[in-house]
Amino acid sequence: MNTQVESQSPIHTKKELQLQLQGVDVQFGAHFALTQIDLNVYEGERVAFVGANGSGKSTLLRVIHGVLPVSSGQVHWQPGVQQAMVFQRPHMLRTSVVNFVALALWLRDVPWRAAKEQAMHALHQVGLQDIAGRNAKTLSGGQQQRLAFARALAVHPQCMLLDEPTSSLDPHAKREVERIMEHWVTENSATLLFSSHNLGQVKRLATRVIYLENGRILADLPTEQFFHQPLEKSHPEAHLFLRGERV
Repeated sequence: MNTQVESQSPIHTKKELQLQLQGVDVQFGAHFALTQIDLNVYEGERVAFVGANGSGKSTLLRVIHGVLPVSSGQVHWQPGVQQAMVFQRPHMLRTSVVNFVALALWLRDVPWRAAKEQAMHALHQVGLQDIAGRNAKTLSGGQQQRLAFARALAVHPQCMLLDEPTSSLDPHAKREVERIMEHWVTENSATLLFSSHNLGQVKRLATRVIYLENGRILADLPTEQFFHQPLEKSHPEAHLFLRGERV
């Protein structure tokens, strides 16, 4: 397998570099989950990570977020860039919806009263203000995912990381979560990094697609090029993935 990866993301002459990964490896025992990952992300990009199960998408997002250490290489965020992550199955605390969001702010030294006020604003953004007093653990899957978004939005990140944000949701909930994603990115000119098996979602939301296989980046292309230009010669593995032959 010998594929040349060409980074053809949009021109960045006026964009600030927010995130850089250089030679990142992640090893679990004898297994390499990520191998020699080099990646630059600029402000305002919408980057989708795609690939089969076990390709390294979730591992890469956790490394970027800082919750998983690298075995070698470097992950560098530009100073001052606030980032937040929403996991595929967010963990709910046995507390009220508003307190669940406010706690994230309080842990960042926001006074509790102000934290609750800001939490209510975030709940309005995701349409959960009417159930602010309910126990977070009693919410439906779609509501829990929106609540996790509210918690992330409350800290005003410049970059949001999402791991399969709609994989377990019904079609209506998926549309709601996508709407929140799109609105947040547009309103804040923010950076979005997300993994997804939903290629329709990738087409709708991403400006750049990164294809991973066996922990390696094998394609890094603008969304239009990834989906609508022939890849069988330049990126044969990504071509087979799009044909449904890499699962």
